[in-house]
Amino acid sequence: MDSKVNYAAVGVFVLSLAALLIAGILWLAAGSGNKKDFGVYLSIVNESVAGLNVDAPVKYMGVDVGKVKGIHIDPSKPEEVQLLFAIENGTPIKVDTEAVLKTQGLTGIAYVELSGSTANSAVLLATAGSRYPVIRTKASLSARLENVLTSVLAKLDRTAANLNAMFDDDNRKEVKNILASTSLVMSTIAAQKTEINSFIVNAAKTANATSQAAPNIEPTLTRISSAANAVEQMAIEAKLASTGAKKTLDEVGGGMRQLTGETLPELERLMGELSVLSASLKRLSEQAERNPSSLLRGRQPLPLGPGEKKTP
Repeated sequence: MDSKVNYAAVGVFVLSLAALLIAGILWLAAGSGNKKDFGVYLSIVNESVAGLNVDAPVKYMGVDVGKVKGIHIDPSKPEEVQLLFAIENGTPIKVDTEAVLKTQGLTGIAYVELSGSTANSAVLLATAGSRYPVIRTKASLSARLENVLTSVLAKLDRTAANLNAMFDDDNRKEVKNILASTSLVMSTIAAQKTEINSFIVNAAKTANATSQAAPNIEPTLTRISSAANAVEQMAIEAKLASTGAKKTLDEVGGGMRQLTGETLPELERLMGELSVLSASLKRLSEQAERNPSSLLRGRQPLPLGPGEKKTP
């Protein structure tokens, strides 16, 4: 007998086998045997997120740990951008973890970098009133550079304005006059260069001569001071003697008037001589102060007048 083949059953069998084969391949490709669980986290960014797209990678210290799940703007706070991250469970997301926007090389493709966690920090959990745990953010490098450049440009602008205000027409004229006056002074000093050098040389010679004469001047000044003290003591004693003589004469009375007439003139002459001697010592002391070298070299003779000849 001829057997009939049921083509419909064969077709169903082949299709079923193909479907099972495709399902097995998809199951293996999707890694259903090692499925990963993800947790959702929220970050709030106060800068532009240009270049960041949904499904952009989220990395922890350079290791892929998740993806960007959503990018939204808070209608109540338009200056903020809300980012939702799907991050693998087991990733050490802690209270001190920070999210930073970065770009990959020269392509400009943005991603999120997580860093900053320490071993002793607590695990980040959702707080009351928040649906997701909130990862704090830090300004990106581009944002920091933009802030620095903005600040520098503002300072340069203020500096330029101050310079323009400082060097207006009147101030420029004053600066020009000051430079002209300075040039004139320097030219005058240069013209007197010879006289200035001569003055410096003479001053050096005078200082040298004074330093050489100083050891001899000091004993002379000491002797002059001693002589002046002696004269002063003599004057005091003479004054006391005069006072005593006057008192004696008053006590003696009229009988000693003749002796008084002879003694007092002598005392007066003595006082006059002592006064002259004191004046001479004073002039000698003043001369020593003005010209110490005269004590060693003596007084220089006066120059000869017209028609005078030096006598031998």
